[in-house]
Amino acid sequence: MKRPASHLGRKVHNPSAIRRLAWFRYRLRRFLRFSERATRSQGVTPQQYLLLLGIAGYTGRGWATISELAEFLQERHNAVVGLVKRAEGRALVHKDKSAHDRRYVRVRLSRRGVAVLRKLADLHLQELKRIRLHVGGPLGAQPHFLKAARGA
Repeated sequence: MKRPASHLGRKVHNPSAIRRLAWFRYRLRRFLRFSERATRSQGVTPQQYLLLLGIAGYTGRGWATISELAEFLQERHNAVVGLVKRAEGRALVHKDKSAHDRRYVRVRLSRRGVAVLRKLADLHLQELKRIRLHVGGPLGAQPHFLKAARGA
C-alpha cells in the first residue's frame, strides 16, 4: 500500500496569506479577462496587443528585437516571428533589417499600431483605475540583454 504524500493533511500555516494570494489571482484573472475583451473589441487579438505594448514600452527605445519580444511575451522565438509576420500583414508593425547584420531585425509600430495601442492603453489604464490597482513607481533594473541591445 502506498503511503500518502507527506504534505497531505497538513494545515496551511498562514491562511490570511493564502486568502490574499487567492484574491490577488482572482483580481488578476478578472483584469486579464477584461483585457481579452477590450482587445478584441478593437479588432486585434490579445497577443497582438501585448506585442504592440512590448514594442512601444518594454525596451524604452520604441522598437524591439524578436528576441526581446520573445522574452517580454514569454514565448518561443519562432512563435514571435509568426506573430510579428501576422501583425505586419495587418499593418500594425514594420520590420527594419540591420545594414550590418541582416539577421538582426528591429520591430516598430506603424501609425495604425500606434493608434490601436493608444486606444487600448487608455482602456486598460481606466480599468486599472476603476479596480484601484496602481501601475507605477520606480522601475527595477532592466534585464541585462536590454542594455546590450541598445547600441545594436
